[in-house]
Order: sequence, then structure tokens, then C-alpha cells
Amino acid sequence: MARTNMQATRTKPERVELLTLHVVRTERISPSFIRVVFGGDDLSRFTHMGYDQWFRLFLPVDGGDLTRAPQKLDTVSYLKFLTMAKASRPILRSYTVRSLRRLHQGDELDVDFVVHGTGDDHAPTGPTAAGWALGAQPGDVAGLIDEGIGFDRDALGRPIAIVADESALPAAAGILESLPRSTKGTAILEVPTDADVRTIDAPTGIDVTWITREPGRRPGAAALDAVTRSSVSPDHAAWVAGEQSLAGGARRHWVGAGIPKERIAFTGYWRAGRSG
Repeated sequence: MARTNMQATRTKPERVELLTLHVVRTERISPSFIRVVFGGDDLSRFTHMGYDQWFRLFLPVDGGDLTRAPQKLDTVSYLKFLTMAKASRPILRSYTVRSLRRLHQGDELDVDFVVHGTGDDHAPTGPTAAGWALGAQPGDVAGLIDEGIGFDRDALGRPIAIVADESALPAAAGILESLPRSTKGTAILEVPTDADVRTIDAPTGIDVTWITREPGRRPGAAALDAVTRSSVSPDHAAWVAGEQSLAGGARRHWVGAGIPKERIAFTGYWRAGRSG
């Protein structure tokens, strides 16, 4: 379970329902990422909110379908979902919108999957979302339930610090591209290889620093080192997501630097050294 305080700042979507999508194409955009482009008539009912908009993604297993996926995901439906046999229930993971295009020939939704090492979801056993993405073919079916935005838009107008490892890179990129162009601050982005560095349309006042992780070093450690060396003021707002030690360590540093806790959004997506 991800450790987070972003539920307190969450902007919920207007519509919560299961949307059925299909794969249009895939693209290996760097050594650590594969992009799956989804289409389908249901995308016309999906409202793009920008920032770190995320959703629940349902993926059929072993050639199955989405008949066992819930139409919405509340406490009751989630518990019912968990009672299904793992061999037959869809894979359920959380992902971020990378981009949405409204096209004459049909809408397209880009989703980036981390595909190196232990995978994007750090699942202990069985099928993984990364494995699904690597084998995805045009026409393959997936399901989506929108969950809205975690980023606190009340922080807009302040200088901001954004920090992410590769697991949170799509979310960080979405925030940077959605921020008002007058925003100032810093972004620290850690990736496994130099080839994973990419162009992000951040405001010119945001100093974007890319860090390539040394082989064998715990994910997020280099980014956390950079956070502790960086300068912030109590007037800042901050957002961090990724490996739990990175999220927790950055939050502690920022609190020590005087940023109020309510202006620090953090999520520990996963924990290094644990398989689930």
C-alpha cells in the first residue's frame, strides 16, 4: 500500500466509471520505459485534468477479458475484487496520464510503463503490468477508472520543488507541463540511464536537474542526496513521489527547512528490497 497524504489535496474526477480501451500501438521510448497508446470510443467520456492525473488500470490475464472488473472502485467493490481468484481476475495497478490527444480519427491516451529491473509495479508473483505492456498488441483490451489529481493546486503561485524517481516520472512530467508558465522552483528527476533523460516542457523558471543512478545504488538515493543539498524557503510548496525512502526523506528535509507539512505532497509508490 502506497504511503501518501495526497488524498487530502485530491481533486476528484466528475465521472467515475469503468472505461474500456484498446491498444493502438506501443513504443519503446527509452531503455526503462515503454509507452502504450490506448484508443477507443470510451475515451470521449474521459476528462483530461492535467497535472498528476492518475487512474486504476485493469489488464486481462491469460487472454481473458474485463467482465470481472468492477464498474467503480469503492471499498465494497474493491474487497469483492480481492476475493476473486488471482489466476482469473484482471491485473489492477495505478498509472498516470502522460498525454491525451483529441484526434479526428479517434482519441489517444499515452501511458508510460517502467519495464526494467523489478518492473513498474513491484508485484511479488504472477503477471505484471510491465510484462503486459511488453507483450501488448494492437487491439488488446484494458480498463480504466479515473481517480483525478493528487497535486495540490492551492500551491500554485508559490515557488515549488518537484522530486521523482522513474516510477513517478510520468506524474512529475505531467505536473511540470501543467504548471503556469510563471512558476519558479526546482525539479529533481532520477532515472536509471542517461538514455532515459527526455525533454519536458517545464516553465522556464523551473530548474530541472536530471540524475542518472549509479549501478547497484538504491533507487531514489541520489535524488534524496540532491534534495538535501538544495535550498528551499518556508514559502515553498513541494511534491515528491517514488521509492518510499525518497518520499519520506524529502518530506523530512523540507519540514526541517520550514515548509509547512500541509504544503508538502508525498507518495511512496514502492519500497526497495521488497517484492510487493
